[in-house]
Amino acid sequence: MKLGPHLHRIGNDIVAAYLVETDEGVTVIDAGLAGHWKDLNRELAAMGRSLDDVRGVILTHGDSDHLGFAERLRREKGVPVYVHAADSDRAKGGDKPKTEIGRMRLGATLAFFGYSLRKGGLRTRYLTEVREVADGDVLPLPGSPVVIGMPGHSPGSIAVHVPVADAVFVGDALTTRHVLTGTTGPQPAPFTDDPALALDSLGRLAGVTASWVLPGHGTPWKIDPASVESEVRGGER
Repeated sequence: MKLGPHLHRIGNDIVAAYLVETDEGVTVIDAGLAGHWKDLNRELAAMGRSLDDVRGVILTHGDSDHLGFAERLRREKGVPVYVHAADSDRAKGGDKPKTEIGRMRLGATLAFFGYSLRKGGLRTRYLTEVREVADGDVLPLPGSPVVIGMPGHSPGSIAVHVPVADAVFVGDALTTRHVLTGTTGPQPAPFTDDPALALDSLGRLAGVTASWVLPGHGTPWKIDPASVESEVRGGER
């Protein structure tokens, strides 16, 4: 799905990943689920591109529903995969702390796990090699992505600001569709390590100039990033 001149989405409101296209090639932000490999190839073809045009994958964090096809792309095409140093071990299959599941609705939860199964959620390949990033890094990839540290959902959660795409990609720093309840609108994401810290981290978006705030789950959100924290906190009341 094309969202803008340099911006594409694959997947859907349950699990999504994004592509940024420039003359230099394609940057992939998050890799969804293993079965999104076909979606990736279809979207690239629609763009007049191929896997050979992908220059790098950036993971907003190391959870399995964002790793998807990243290791396959790295192994088969030599594409580097970038992840924050604090989530490097998680992206390689290391232990993840148990979190409170919180609210659930049966239909929405079944839809999430059903979609994950259909898209190969049980076939996740963890990364065997990553390039570690830190807050403030500008990566040598199409669009010159800027890393913004957003700890809370995980220690190494990041947002990725790509000015040419007029977008900031926030992973699970927030969600616009709760995968366990189906509730729509901006809100904290489930399975978050430190919910209070995750909310505080939203304030780090205040200085970002972008029209799109793009989560890993839910509809794309058009908003001034400076308003994100208040909107999400307001939804909690």
